[in-house]
Amino acid sequence: MRVMAQVAMVMNLDKCIGCHTCSVTCKQAWTNRQGTEYVWFNNVETLPGQGYPRRWEDQEKWRGGWERTRSGRLRLRAGGRLKKLGGLFANPHLPELGDYYQPWTYEYKNLTEAPAGDDLPTARPVSQITGEPVDTIAWGPNWDDNLGGAPAHAPKDPVVEKIRDEVGERIRFEFEQSFMFYLPRICEHCLNPACVSSCPSGAMYKREEDGIVLADQDACRGWRMCVTGCPYKKVYFNHATGKAEKCTFCFPRIEVGMPTVCSETCVGRMRYLGVMLYDADKVGEAAAVEDEHDLYPAQVDCFLDPHDPAVAAAARAAGITHEWIEAARNSPVYDLIATYQVALPLHPEYRTMPMVWYVPPLSPVVEAVAATGSDGEDAGNLFGAIDALRIPVEYLAEILTAGDTYAVEAVLRRMAAMRAHMRAINLGERPDESVARAVGLTGTEMEDMFRLLAIAKIEDRFVVPSAARAEADALADTHPLDAPCPVGDRPEPRVMLNLGPTRRVS
Repeated sequence: MRVMAQVAMVMNLDKCIGCHTCSVTCKQAWTNRQGTEYVWFNNVETLPGQGYPRRWEDQEKWRGGWERTRSGRLRLRAGGRLKKLGGLFANPHLPELGDYYQPWTYEYKNLTEAPAGDDLPTARPVSQITGEPVDTIAWGPNWDDNLGGAPAHAPKDPVVEKIRDEVGERIRFEFEQSFMFYLPRICEHCLNPACVSSCPSGAMYKREEDGIVLADQDACRGWRMCVTGCPYKKVYFNHATGKAEKCTFCFPRIEVGMPTVCSETCVGRMRYLGVMLYDADKVGEAAAVEDEHDLYPAQVDCFLDPHDPAVAAAARAAGITHEWIEAARNSPVYDLIATYQVALPLHPEYRTMPMVWYVPPLSPVVEAVAATGSDGEDAGNLFGAIDALRIPVEYLAEILTAGDTYAVEAVLRRMAAMRAHMRAINLGERPDESVARAVGLTGTEMEDMFRLLAIAKIEDRFVVPSAARAEADALADTHPLDAPCPVGDRPEPRVMLNLGPTRRVS
């Protein structure tokens, strides 16, 4: 057992209101300079929709992530060394600017500095990249917002296309009319990052002390193989510097015990930060399981119980400090993933072992039941709605469990049981313990889960070990403050869990 620590995030999609505050604050903090006009390290997508960049989930086109060979090994979907060498100067699997959007601004000076006259001044849209007028604004990073243009755009959602034959007309009628949710996305900071293994120059790396994946700006040569390798398309190319950039998980804030900017500014309070301990020796085997439906439980099996004395002893032997072990024990992320088992990974079939997980939305189920005139909070009604697939659970499953509807239904049943349990308490009634037992929890666990998901305070939602401050000070001693230090260029030790044939560094 080789114990390692990872800072991870869970987002409760049942509470996301689609306000995009996280996107704006991240944009202002990290991508407000030349070359990053189109870059959104954090973006919020409306589902169903094509996402950002457009149709990023279509790996048959973009060739991101890993695939399992017949021999049971993992290889990059984009190909190994020889294939990369052959396409070094002409990579066909890269999103173009049109797949993102043409960033634009307006000629505001025409409004503020126009001389007096008979003509009404206008502020034409102009490209932020070329400076030329933009005749037609045809796409943007949030074009699908609130199902905008859904009849034209939602059918092009790769997941909708994949399951339309299975689900049939219910996708078109019930789904698009009554079911919509928001999906905030950042870099997944995976345990088995394909972007790291795709980089020919070794510029992409995974930090040993906290698992954050970064891009070394000095080492980057602009090959853009990392953009292809990332199946979530969360690595961007800065056309001004010729370097790759990505979400940094706000590592300067993490190092001093502060939450990420997107987490702290989230209006819905739906983000959770915490430390996960995992067995690094199990990552390769878990990522290479044959059945895609087994990827989610295989990754959960990699996580270690920080309350186990043997795990704690192994963690200390591996150099993990007492503060980090305590943070893992108090981690809301561990509780949501392992204790209550209501958080699921995003597209585990990419085999990157993502570390940003999601609690699937239950609200559309409640609304669908209430629309029939029934009690939308009654456990029996909710369980019946889930069992009857009143919403396309297949769609959620394709996003969160590689198509395993059983895992999604189990999570939705736990969420429904929690609502029914807390409703009884709020009405002064005696909760039915059989409802909790039916989903494998106790009444006390139901109440604890409710506190965490609904009314948790900031110190409960963000458990980042402040002991990282000492590590940051130590790094500062080895890297003078007056020395240039671009984003991601840190002298800390690296661990690269490259499980494919491209390269293997331990």
